[in-house]
Amino acid sequence: MPCKPKKPCRQSGCPNLTDNRSGYCNQHQKDYRRQQDINRDTSNERGYTYRWQKARRRFLTQHPLCVVCQSIDQVTAATVVDHIIPHKGNQELFWDESNWQPLCKFHHDQKTGRDA
Repeated sequence: MPCKPKKPCRQSGCPNLTDNRSGYCNQHQKDYRRQQDINRDTSNERGYTYRWQKARRRFLTQHPLCVVCQSIDQVTAATVVDHIIPHKGNQELFWDESNWQPLCKFHHDQKTGRDA
């Protein structure tokens, strides 16, 4: 299957071509992400408060294994409570436990990378 053609980097004046989803070449990708992090709300402002820490701890105690690892017959401790459907600030979805799943860091990072 043929690949999509590369596009010009979105950084003004950059001659590089890229296939990154952000539209920036590898050289400018770090600057782009750094700027996004600067503009991002703090974890507390995004809802990850002490109340969340307690709920997270309780959920991981009740669901100690990564669901993705279990699906491939591996046993790995879950360290992250993932929102199956990203809540994007919706507090009802944020606190809906049926929208939570226990994941190991590896699988959470993989899922988050796909969703971004």
